[in-house]
Amino acid sequence: MADIDIRIEGKLGRITLNRPKAMNALTYEMCLQIESALDTWRDDDAVKMLLIDAAGDRAFCAGGDIAELYATGNAGDYSYGRRFWRDEYRMNAKLFEFPKPVASFMQGFTMGGGVGVGCHSSHRIIGESSQISMPECGIGLVPDVGGSLILAMAPGRLGEYIGATGARLGPDDAIFAGFADYFVPESEWPVLISTLIETGDVEKISAFAKQPDEGRLKEQSDAIAYHFAGETLADILQSLNSEETDFTAKTLKSLGRNAPLSMACSVEITHRLRGCTDIRKALELEYRFTHRSMEHADFLEGIRAAIIDKDRNPTWKNTLDDALYVSVAKMLQPLGADMLKFEEN
Repeated sequence: MADIDIRIEGKLGRITLNRPKAMNALTYEMCLQIESALDTWRDDDAVKMLLIDAAGDRAFCAGGDIAELYATGNAGDYSYGRRFWRDEYRMNAKLFEFPKPVASFMQGFTMGGGVGVGCHSSHRIIGESSQISMPECGIGLVPDVGGSLILAMAPGRLGEYIGATGARLGPDDAIFAGFADYFVPESEWPVLISTLIETGDVEKISAFAKQPDEGRLKEQSDAIAYHFAGETLADILQSLNSEETDFTAKTLKSLGRNAPLSMACSVEITHRLRGCTDIRKALELEYRFTHRSMEHADFLEGIRAAIIDKDRNPTWKNTLDDALYVSVAKMLQPLGADMLKFEEN
């Protein structure tokens, strides 16, 4: 069975991620197939809109398939990872900029690379099982696949908080933070999808939308705005350590698990992108980090601890007490001839 099912149904082009046993993790080949479908359907008048969904109940897409990235990078070959990210980011940009409506249905986990497929749609639908997150700082990366743009556009200082902590967002929180648009009970998805196939009318979605149960971010937004208002990760940590509350304790625990350099760069990227609406600028900035991540940051160690050895005990290059200004600047400086380009090679 194919890892991805791409076809035309009725008046829409449909892309179904089809690796349920792997939580629909995105392979390099799947990225290229999605991009090819976008190119094919862009000017096809028979295709009125796109629909992206996934097989299984556990996940829409739990991220990129990073085993190959680790194997090549650990052997000292950084070119495969750089090509993977470059081509994936080009697909993310095409999806964000697609001229026709795109509806995505994101059940269960939508993490990392899954955000790049599901959360750049024009009409993003979630249900009661949905959990959206950008946990990259926990594996030595930064929120990427254009997710940094969503973080920069989030209300208040939610972007800094979500990016650094990797917080999981339920339905209400995901809508509040800007990762989703509509809550539709999952029992109603088959009828809605059938309606879209028949009509090709994306406006039909709103009639199915309901109000989700209230999440936690709205209640915490004042505390997040206060403690995450600083210019750097060090400022944020100083603020969190200055007050003993349930929120600060839990947040410091989350930050204590993640790679300090990744979190510091995530905060900086969010700040640089605030007010930006251009996904290409976000992807180009993210790529500065991911291009260097195997050689100069904590990506390989993060994957070793989380996926390979599964000891959950990474040895990061830095501690939370380190001054990271110079390291952040180096990770995010322009790449020159290696900069991300959006033309196909």
